[in-house]
Amino acid sequence: MTQRVLTTESGAPVADNQNSATAGVGGPILLQDQHLLEKLARFNRERIPERVVHARGSGAYGYFEVTDDVTGFTRADFLSAVGKRTETFIRFSTVADSLGGADAVRDPRGFALKFYTDEGNYDLVGNNTPVFFIKDPIKFPDFIHSQKRDPFTGRQEPDNVWDFWAHSPEATHQVTWLMGDRGIPASYRHMNGYGSHTYQWTNAEGEAFFVKYHFKTKQGVRSLSSEQAAELAGKDGNSHQTDLLQAIERGVYPSWTLYVQVMPAAEAADYRFNPFDLTKVWPHSDYPLRRVGRLVLDRNPDNVFAEVEQAAFSPNNFVPGIGPSPDKMLQGRLFAYADAHRYRLGVNHTQLPVNAPRTAVVDNYGRDGLHATRNGARHDKNYEPNSYAGPAQTGATLSAPLAIHGWTGTHEAPAHTKDDDFFQAGELYRLMSEDEKGRLVANIAKGLSQVTRDDVIEKNLAHFHAADADYGKRVEEAVHALRED
Repeated sequence: MTQRVLTTESGAPVADNQNSATAGVGGPILLQDQHLLEKLARFNRERIPERVVHARGSGAYGYFEVTDDVTGFTRADFLSAVGKRTETFIRFSTVADSLGGADAVRDPRGFALKFYTDEGNYDLVGNNTPVFFIKDPIKFPDFIHSQKRDPFTGRQEPDNVWDFWAHSPEATHQVTWLMGDRGIPASYRHMNGYGSHTYQWTNAEGEAFFVKYHFKTKQGVRSLSSEQAAELAGKDGNSHQTDLLQAIERGVYPSWTLYVQVMPAAEAADYRFNPFDLTKVWPHSDYPLRRVGRLVLDRNPDNVFAEVEQAAFSPNNFVPGIGPSPDKMLQGRLFAYADAHRYRLGVNHTQLPVNAPRTAVVDNYGRDGLHATRNGARHDKNYEPNSYAGPAQTGATLSAPLAIHGWTGTHEAPAHTKDDDFFQAGELYRLMSEDEKGRLVANIAKGLSQVTRDDVIEKNLAHFHAADADYGKRVEEAVHALRED
């Protein structure tokens, strides 16, 4: 085998990679040692800013295969025929912790999926829960600040966590999910994924539908108790990463079945609660699950940094036949996600291999900027319209237009007949077995009992009482018992 030659970044061969150049034997290092300076300078710049949220993650490649005809609801090409396969990349993540945190913690899990379709990349950004803590993006920075490390103590503070929730009654549903048995998945393979937001599908006739995505794990849902998670996190902080990596390496390919709930657009205005409220689910009795296809993960990344850390998912990356809804949290994320990647990775992050389209041709007037690799030929123009056969608009919208009316300004979400912050949290509680209820109550009481302000505790207790009388009573008794110890 021919020995490969080590080179500098400019391609020059390296004579010695073991010793720095010095002024004589044992003398000081010379500034002219280009190889040394280049290595140290690159080392200093090997890390990019970690994500503010979803910093710790794992990823894998795979494919999505259509198993059922959904062309009556969407004209998206990658969903156009039974049997059609599309390459995908997925990133799983925890939300609140830093890059150095443990996998086995009580936290929602990110479930971000990139479809490399023939019409461009489609990014579906969701979680392993069908709901979220808030319904308006203006509250998102405050919410994350309350869950992250306190600026003074440098640690996550129960006072901050529960104080925010005390002032955000709409969080009660998601808190019930988080503190329940599914709050700590046993692995990334053993959890469901949800688009969470409401999206719009448009068919070839221009008819619009609102949809919610549900990825049901074929491995079965498995979770960890608080005690099991604490033990596992202490033994192996990389438990979920290790599990995903090893399963795929040994040929045990994780898979999920995709279902959607479909609501004709005309039914949204008069639905009994706001169908675009991210803190609520659509009952399956109203809109049953329709099977679409299956997601299979069959290849690990070759380089975690290049392909997982630099993977960029933006929910504004739509394809023809799929678009946004009036979901306010989704609307905020249409900007925030793409902007976060421009900050972390640069304006040309879409040219990185993991983010670049596979078959679709990118042809636009974007030029220059950090790490630009696609600047066009010498005669290509960087403006439009032009007289030089440059790319031109199609005039065909990706999705149906959203009707709007009323005055500009800051408004609360429109009230529907059954809008309520607590009912669905109570419904979720009442679906649980007695053992599940006991663990839920214990998990909530463990955190809430550490809060130092009585008024914050009482505000949170009022939310659980409003969701279900038994729920509130049991949480209150458990909190008081712990505070008396």
